[in-house]
Amino acid sequence: MSFIEELRWRGMIHNESALIPGTETFINENQVSGYIGFDPTGDSLHIGNLATIMLLVHLQRAGHKPIALVGGATGMVGDPSGRDKERQLLSLEQLQHNQACIRKQLEHFLDFEADDNPAEMVNNYDWFQKIGFLDFLRDVGKHVPINYMMAKESVKKRLETGISYTEFAYQLLQGYDFLHLYEHHGVRLQMGGADQWGNITTGTELIRRKLGHEEKAFAITCPLITREDGSKFGKTASGESVWLDGNKTTPYQFYQYWLNVSDADAGKYLKVFTLKTKDEIEALTAEDLPVRTAQKALAEEVTMRVHGQDGLDAALALTDFFFSRKISAERLASLSPAMWQEVANSSSDTLEVPKAQLANGMNIMDFMAEAGIVNSKGEARRAITKDQSVSVNGEKCLDIDLSLQASDAFHDTYLLIQRGKKNKYIVALVG
Repeated sequence: MSFIEELRWRGMIHNESALIPGTETFINENQVSGYIGFDPTGDSLHIGNLATIMLLVHLQRAGHKPIALVGGATGMVGDPSGRDKERQLLSLEQLQHNQACIRKQLEHFLDFEADDNPAEMVNNYDWFQKIGFLDFLRDVGKHVPINYMMAKESVKKRLETGISYTEFAYQLLQGYDFLHLYEHHGVRLQMGGADQWGNITTGTELIRRKLGHEEKAFAITCPLITREDGSKFGKTASGESVWLDGNKTTPYQFYQYWLNVSDADAGKYLKVFTLKTKDEIEALTAEDLPVRTAQKALAEEVTMRVHGQDGLDAALALTDFFFSRKISAERLASLSPAMWQEVANSSSDTLEVPKAQLANGMNIMDFMAEAGIVNSKGEARRAITKDQSVSVNGEKCLDIDLSLQASDAFHDTYLLIQRGKKNKYIVALVG
């Protein structure tokens, strides 16, 4: 399957009429360099960027050369697309830090060491820092009519609320990126999200007007990803963004986001965000399969790609902790301090207890009553002896004389007391 055919069946082309005539034939017959620009105004990409990253992944898998442009120059200006107010401008040092972070994240998806078509990262600050304002107006500005720029949707939406000349000129900067990469890196294709169509076609128009090259610069956009219920893709129920940085969105939280998508979204997302084949996706979305079969496959592949095997293992372990009715002592022992900390932070039943309280041991019934796990020692006694519903650190407790010790804590800090199948109390020793 060719690159364009791959994108087409996966639903990753926004509108096939957006393909400039000759695109498919040219790409099929030549090794093409294609690029996507990434905004470095933050130190992490989010899952809203994943669809465009996957465009580069498919481009490289098809034998072409992917280029990731991190806008060190355009990041100082800010893209008005999809925004109702001006962005906060960042310093060069902040942008350079953000660029390094984004490069590390892209390395999870693109092969920068491939023999025939290694991925490449470029920074448009490298060429814009050498261009004077008057030179830019003379060599670039005169080729793009003002009425052409005013007709862009990103500009028209901002005219009522106000747009600075800085942001108005953004499309010229992005257009010049394409021109520069076309002339100096042999780039023939620019890709991006559907909201970038106006900026991208400014580049193809600039190449046509300045160089007179017809049908040699191409553009492809992918649809903006949405959720079935109309809520914004890439946001949690509380409105927080889902980041690729594990310090901003933990592997467990990341995994859970994908695991909880709807059945309708799972099939669509498997096409866009994984490399599974048609047959594999059809098998995962067939009727009469166990609940969330497609979601589990989706969550595992995307989490593995972004956070690696260790991250996926951590996500699976915490999922087991929170949703299994019984968790073994062995599984608890396998949780790292960071994973225990996430458990404690995520649970509404986390009890902070002074470590000194358990230094010399404390009777299990006394502890349960004082901690509020039960209402009285009598209730604790019944839960242990009659109901046999209490477990400590994954082991069933049948002894009312059990002495709970600080030394029983995992990593000297955490214990788990479970009452019944659902009530799990994390005890965090402090002090």
